[in-house]
Amino acid sequence: MLPAMPSRVNNGTDYQPTVEQLQVLEIASEFAYQIWESRTVSCQTFLRSYPLNSTLTRQQIDDLIQDYTLDENYQLADEAKVMSGLRHLRTLLMMRWIWQDALQTISLEQLTDELSEFADGCISFAKDYTYQHLAAKYGEPTFINAQGNVQIDDMAIMAMGKLGAEELNLSSDIDLIFVHQARGETNGNKAKGTRSVDNKRFMNRLGQGIIKLLDNKTADGFVFRVDMRLRPWGDGSDLAIHLSALQKYFTMHGRAWERFAWLKARVVGQIDQPFYDEIQALIKPFVFRYYVDYSAFSALREMKSLIQNQVAQREDLDNIKLGAGGIRDIEFIVQAFQLIYGGRHPQLQIKPCLQAMQVLCELGYLEHSTYEQLQAAYRFLRRLEHAIQAINDQQTQRLPHDEQWQDNLAVTLNFESWSALLDQLNRHRESVNVPFERMVTERQVPDNEDTDLEPEHLEEQIARLNEVLTEENRELLQNFWQSKMVANLSEEARERLDDAYPVIVHALLAHQEQQQLANAALPRLVSLLEAICRRSIYLVMIAENPNATIELIPMLSASPWIAKELAQYPVLLDTFLQQRYRHLPEKLELRDILRQQLLRVEPNDEEELLTVLRLFKKNQVLAVAASDVLAERPIMKVSDSLTYIAEVVLEAALERAFAEIVNRYGYPIGQDGDPVTEADCGFAIIGYGKLGGLELSYSSDLDLVFLHKIKEQGMTTGEKSVSGMKFAARLVQKLMNYLNTQTRDGRAYEIDMRLRPSGNAGMMVVSCHAFETYQIDKAWSWEHQALVRARAICGDKRVTARFCDIRRDVLSLPRTLDQVRSEVTSMRIKMQKHLGTKQWQREAAKFHLKQDAGGIVDIEFLAQFAVLAYSHEYPSLAKWSDNVRIFAEVALLGIWDDQVCQDLTDAYLRIRAATHQLALSEQSLLVDESLWQETRALVQSQWQHLMGVETDDE
Repeated sequence: MLPAMPSRVNNGTDYQPTVEQLQVLEIASEFAYQIWESRTVSCQTFLRSYPLNSTLTRQQIDDLIQDYTLDENYQLADEAKVMSGLRHLRTLLMMRWIWQDALQTISLEQLTDELSEFADGCISFAKDYTYQHLAAKYGEPTFINAQGNVQIDDMAIMAMGKLGAEELNLSSDIDLIFVHQARGETNGNKAKGTRSVDNKRFMNRLGQGIIKLLDNKTADGFVFRVDMRLRPWGDGSDLAIHLSALQKYFTMHGRAWERFAWLKARVVGQIDQPFYDEIQALIKPFVFRYYVDYSAFSALREMKSLIQNQVAQREDLDNIKLGAGGIRDIEFIVQAFQLIYGGRHPQLQIKPCLQAMQVLCELGYLEHSTYEQLQAAYRFLRRLEHAIQAINDQQTQRLPHDEQWQDNLAVTLNFESWSALLDQLNRHRESVNVPFERMVTERQVPDNEDTDLEPEHLEEQIARLNEVLTEENRELLQNFWQSKMVANLSEEARERLDDAYPVIVHALLAHQEQQQLANAALPRLVSLLEAICRRSIYLVMIAENPNATIELIPMLSASPWIAKELAQYPVLLDTFLQQRYRHLPEKLELRDILRQQLLRVEPNDEEELLTVLRLFKKNQVLAVAASDVLAERPIMKVSDSLTYIAEVVLEAALERAFAEIVNRYGYPIGQDGDPVTEADCGFAIIGYGKLGGLELSYSSDLDLVFLHKIKEQGMTTGEKSVSGMKFAARLVQKLMNYLNTQTRDGRAYEIDMRLRPSGNAGMMVVSCHAFETYQIDKAWSWEHQALVRARAICGDKRVTARFCDIRRDVLSLPRTLDQVRSEVTSMRIKMQKHLGTKQWQREAAKFHLKQDAGGIVDIEFLAQFAVLAYSHEYPSLAKWSDNVRIFAEVALLGIWDDQVCQDLTDAYLRIRAATHQLALSEQSLLVDESLWQETRALVQSQWQHLMGVETDDE
């Protein structure tokens, strides 16, 4: 039931629209028309009070929110009725706004203003409502101010993005950040039936309550989708941050792209003036610099490159926001100018895009003709965006594929036909694309002394190439040019191929001159060209990056693995042509790169999320491989980089999976009796094997174990409640789906969970207590060996700390030398029989670098033997999970001779480096024994010396 309208409504005749008005609504929106059809009386009553030809003031909106959250006795309703009332109000307002927009009785600015005012009103109401409920339970949050007085802690709700600029669209989500004043605790008093908690917990619960009231999808729908990903540290961090932590974040960790985000930050509702002033004093110097901010240019170039890459990846011409010449490009142009010049010109420190655009024109940063084109394009695109979203109340910016809705959209927007609408759209896109391409541009030019790329030199270059190529390769190249694929290219694609070809020929000749390997590179290059010709934007990248193309060819000849990855996923080509492999990011930077990319994925777009995770991983791994081919980094650094990439992907996947399952079921209950939070989610991912030992290679799978610290029988807080155990199982399933599912972009990682307690027969996720009990009472000795290489990767710090304690305690259990020696040797012999070289391979003088005696597994087992045999006497041995630091610790403690440990470390790194090179060359680990005799003999002699027994080498 819809709540009764307020008593001030008179009892006149219900509003009756004209036939023409109803027809306009039916054509414009299936969603709004169904509301009218199914709830005609309620809609009529509502429109009588708030006619289609009138506007809404903020006071009217606040009155409506109050009216729709009262119960039958005109008292503030309980939570369920409040949620229902707000959702019913949204439904009626959406019907009205969509109708007004279709009838063109409301301007773009008025519509976005009313939508934003409604969001502000709902947020303020939700904050006050939740605060009262929490204060009744915990008391009010307090802190000691600078004068030493006790003060009530308040929370400012920062609106970001479109809501921050008060230009919300019909189906926007709302980007929020919660900021409170300081650490402290509530003034709860057991005598008064309240209990004291710290401010952090209170504010996180306040945030959760606001999100629940607005975002939770019930039978009545939702009010606003709430997106919290712009907060400092993003997903997986506390929902609320206090002022001093925000200041520290801005000073030490704030990124250039975050300056873009905070450019539009606005406080929703009323807070005390001193608190407001403190927030502004933090934001303003972070976003704006007093002098012209040339330091922003490189960051802006990176952001522009990210936008262009995503356009190239998607080839998504249907997306009017993210496609080339779309809304995002206009916003980038305007905000880039604001960021660079806003410190010098305070009048640029405004949030709405159209207003900022006008100021840029007045200041002379935009030519008047460009301003006219941009603002016309912006208005057109925003109106088109509203019309698309109105169809089914969906958060989308994609043009419809259904012909009926294409025609309806054209009619709604006053076009004669769909093709006429598309023509207008493309004209606007083109007018946006020109200034966008001019922004912070940096086109690469060939080296000055190089004139070989001039068109008149091409014939001569091709003749030189033909002399160099083998007959087989000449034929291959000729077949490519005469293929049906090339013949069927569009005129534009063929033109781009012709433009790129001189650059390619020049690069092949340069490679021949330097390394005499053009013939090795050519077949792989042809495969790459076949892959990218139909997505000809990549040919443009080659033509525009001649110097980088010269660097690309040696990669193709050196590594068939790299060549195959590029041909299979041409989108990765940009990493090479931008030469990003020259700088391998550390973990913090990797985390930031992925976070930026994920912010462009809508929270409910799982397909795009999987794409971003896979392409991030492939791009970064490929950059490491390129660096490896150039031999610029030692093996330890290469493995560290590959491990960091996996850790960052796992971290992001856990955060998104947790958010998704919370959205569905609410929060599980932690072992302290309170619901868990985003920062302390109650779960952790443990890495075993190569991930745990920080020695990932290019195609390593991930050995994972999942632990939790939640109440398994406790029910989650959501409307659709499930047990903690079921929540945990669903979380792991979702995580596996993100990582393991095969898509057109491959898998993120192969996941192996066989090392969990009880192996394949065990639960997918277990409590810390169950894990500890299993390790002490039931685990086999080989499982303790595996535990040596285990390491907490990400998740709740309390869970990871508990795992570290359990691991240390288990590894430090008293064991006799003979017992450990016998168990490790027995396991080693079993492995060798199953996985080592067969007799005929040994007779052919072959040696398996990993599994044979004297190989890498022998070295790993020696490290594990040392930890299990001596940790009860030397607890520091249980600290490390990687072999190199274990051997260093063994030497430091004087357990084994320094030279023995150094020899084993050197042998280990030598074999590891070889396995990497073999992986890049797509060759087997089965190698000629003669090349490894010295290393192998050293490892075998140390095994015999330390273990007192030979490994089977027959």
